[in-house]
Amino acid sequence: MDKKNALRAGALAAGTTLMMLLMSSPALALTRDDGDDPGHGLSVIQTLGLYVLIPLALFVVITGLVMALDKSKIRVIAPSSKAKSEARAKA
Repeated sequence: MDKKNALRAGALAAGTTLMMLLMSSPALALTRDDGDDPGHGLSVIQTLGLYVLIPLALFVVITGLVMALDKSKIRVIAPSSKAKSEARAKA
């Protein structure tokens, strides 16, 4: 029974994908709309800087600010009374 359901789900997904591909016409992307004035494209370096380096730099700056402005104290876990009594017994 599971094979039938998997086959049905796969056929449905493939059919939906095929219909979406057929309905979206890439030829219409070449026609310009009124007022459309595209600029020049980005180079590889500009694209990497915009989508990789700037987000990484922002992440580093935000992380640094959070760490630098953190007012919490370093919490030291005090040893339990059982550990103290064992240390005294060994001494």
